[in-house]
Amino acid sequence: MRNWTEHPAKADVEAVVRQYFSLLRAGRIPEAEQLIDHHPIRHVLKSLWTGYVEASADGDEEGGSPAAYEWEQDLSWLSELNLADFRWGHTGSHVYVEITYRAQTIEVALGFWVRSTDTGWVITGPATYW
Repeated sequence: MRNWTEHPAKADVEAVVRQYFSLLRAGRIPEAEQLIDHHPIRHVLKSLWTGYVEASADGDEEGGSPAAYEWEQDLSWLSELNLADFRWGHTGSHVYVEITYRAQTIEVALGFWVRSTDTGWVITGPATYW
């Protein structure tokens, strides 16, 4: 996990979030989890999957269908998602980032916090925002 001795600059946090998302997109989940103080990955992936399905045009992947659980078996769909705008809170310790699918913002965003620990500053998250 990335650790800073001082509160990291926004650019440093954004770089780590970009690296985290790149690892997710590549299906390198364990590496992504090690980069930040991570919330449960299953929840994050399921939220991204739901946003992805809702944004896709075919709409035949409803909640109860076998395809609804495809995200657990094949993570290739992650490669179709991209980061969009970073939005910082007024304190500089919280950022959320919008996610796009084919240049369309999906309904879920990821939130990250910069927090102090006994060993320095770390990034915690992501939370999912709808």
